[in-house]
Amino acid sequence: MNVSQAAKQADTSPVSTAENRSTFSRFLVALDASEYADHALAQVLNLVPSVDGQITGIHAYAARLHDARFRQMEGGLPERYLDEEEMQYQRDVHDDLITDGLSIITDSYHDVAKSECDARGLKFQRLSPEGKNYSKIIEAAETGDHDVLALGSLGLGAVPGSLIGTVCERVVRRSPIDCLVIRDTQKEIGDGPIVVAIDGSAKSYGVLKRGFEIARRIDAEVHIVSSYDPYYHYVAFNKIASVLSDEAGKVFRFREQEALHEELIDDGIAKIYQSNLEIANKIADEEGVEVVSKLLEGKAFKVICDYLKEVNASLLMVGMTGVHADRSLDIGGNAENLLRLSPCHIWLGQTEHVPPMEVVAEETISWSNEAEEFLKRAPSFVQDMARKAVNRYAQEKGHTFITQDIVEIVANDMMPGGGRSAEQLEKEQTVTWSASAEALIKRHVELPMAANIKLRAEKRARRNDSSEVLDEHVLPFIDTSVNIEAGAEGEFVWAAASLARLSRVPDAMRDATRSRIESVAQERGTTEVTLEVVEAGLEQARAAMNEAIAQKDDEPAEAEEKPEDKKGFVCPFAGNAKTETSEEAKATFVWAEDAEARMAKIPAGFMREMTRQRVEVYAEKHEIETITEALVEEKYAEWAKGSAKQKRQMAWDEDALARVQRIPDFVRGMVELEIERCARELELDRVTTAAVDMASEAWEGMGDFHSDANPDLYKKD
Repeated sequence: MNVSQAAKQADTSPVSTAENRSTFSRFLVALDASEYADHALAQVLNLVPSVDGQITGIHAYAARLHDARFRQMEGGLPERYLDEEEMQYQRDVHDDLITDGLSIITDSYHDVAKSECDARGLKFQRLSPEGKNYSKIIEAAETGDHDVLALGSLGLGAVPGSLIGTVCERVVRRSPIDCLVIRDTQKEIGDGPIVVAIDGSAKSYGVLKRGFEIARRIDAEVHIVSSYDPYYHYVAFNKIASVLSDEAGKVFRFREQEALHEELIDDGIAKIYQSNLEIANKIADEEGVEVVSKLLEGKAFKVICDYLKEVNASLLMVGMTGVHADRSLDIGGNAENLLRLSPCHIWLGQTEHVPPMEVVAEETISWSNEAEEFLKRAPSFVQDMARKAVNRYAQEKGHTFITQDIVEIVANDMMPGGGRSAEQLEKEQTVTWSASAEALIKRHVELPMAANIKLRAEKRARRNDSSEVLDEHVLPFIDTSVNIEAGAEGEFVWAAASLARLSRVPDAMRDATRSRIESVAQERGTTEVTLEVVEAGLEQARAAMNEAIAQKDDEPAEAEEKPEDKKGFVCPFAGNAKTETSEEAKATFVWAEDAEARMAKIPAGFMREMTRQRVEVYAEKHEIETITEALVEEKYAEWAKGSAKQKRQMAWDEDALARVQRIPDFVRGMVELEIERCARELELDRVTTAAVDMASEAWEGMGDFHSDANPDLYKKD
């Protein structure tokens, strides 16, 4: 068969017919009146073509299920329903709900969707099947009447912390057509780039072509990414080495196998995935679409999520399954993780596209027996990718018969190191650890994962030609949302009781308190943090706070308005406070039950103890022995009076303003002015989240939230 015949067959094959139909116009939208479903409809309205587009809404109502449940509950109804006439009345009412009510509700969902479609001049159809929602949606998707299914990641049952709804997960796993899953009700597709993840599979190229079509419809930017993990097999081989005996290692030829993997993974797989990007770029050129492409390194779903956040993507597009999928797989591992964790909407594709050059290569190129045997020397997990690389090389050079020497040329190109010995490899593997990198692992990685993360960091150091593992080699593999003090030295072992005591410290103060406690341990020349050390650290924290906030109690509340104070303000916890109550005075206080209950509303730990102390100082000043809730509220009112007089003097970003809404009313005004002071020191013309973060970090080190005693607190280095 010649090239033209192969190309003709490729164009007329069933797969190619489906794959080349990149246009899509028939959308099935799951409706349930949730914000996610409503947003799904809104996004579809922007994507569907205005000429031949069609939207079908679907909502299933489980009438028989509701009826069965009601009959099961009849025996547990209150006594007043035990009268047969009353029970029959309730049955009639419920029957009306089942027969008419659920239908009316479903019709209402459709009415809203239809009005939206009518306003756009789009066709709208209704599907209102009876039965389980997810199964009826799948049945509709299997009819062949729809190109894409759109639904919300969550529904009416969503609660804080939910990642994916059960209906969404069940539907996506079983859907035979592309799925658009809405993950952010505040984000429009097109607000940021469309990111397409490519792994060389037919479905990844199929979703790429659909991505181009979407980009044309809404005038969006397209980014193409491909990712590979050069660390996994290094971890796996070292784990294997830890359980193999010397004899077993010789039989397995462990060092030779490891050397082969090192060469292949460090150089070869990167080139294979880069070639996937190059094919994707060629497809983009053919379709006249400008793209940004990037090869990512690391665990696929994680580095893709990081990239989505970096570019503020609005839509991620991936194949439902990837290059290593078998026929029984419903969803790929990376696709499943991204379905739950993607910060933007996600499109999971079922449409396939095989680039013409690969179709032609498969049909026109033959392999010799020797070449096939040589290929089998490669690990099984990369043989398919290596075969594609050889076919591409042969096609570029005009070969139609693959011999061993051609495979060797490609292999040497993929593995330019060409044959480092096992001894050389073992020598290269010797790396040392810096103290700060070790500390990062101990402090920020859970014990079951520590060994794996250490191996990944070692591999990264070796790839960077470093003989020492540094912080920069560890940081990519640990949670960057944790407040990491890069370069911090020292290894502290916390007793369980000590960690339990620390957990009672309010979140906002916990990191600073932990640092203070570890400083106490260091001063005592120990790395063991016992309960005694914790209490000593907490006592120091209390003393530091008292010193920072202490002011004379008889100073008038209006002091904040004195001309000499206009550049600053008085912390409400500092106003009207003495350093300490005497032991005699403490013994005379009686806390009424309602006052204790009021204190219990304050987060347990340092904040509650400080507030209690300030109230006792206030009571001592007024010679009051019994502290009641009224007295506590009186003190709060005094603080609030001073804070209320503080007015914002700068413009605030909405997200920065949202951050301070969590602060109690009676201190918020003071805190806002302190953050504005920080913003001015940062030379900002408005308050941003960066100013909030900078101020928060400074306060953690001080133990309070005012900088009167440290005017250079926020100055840039």
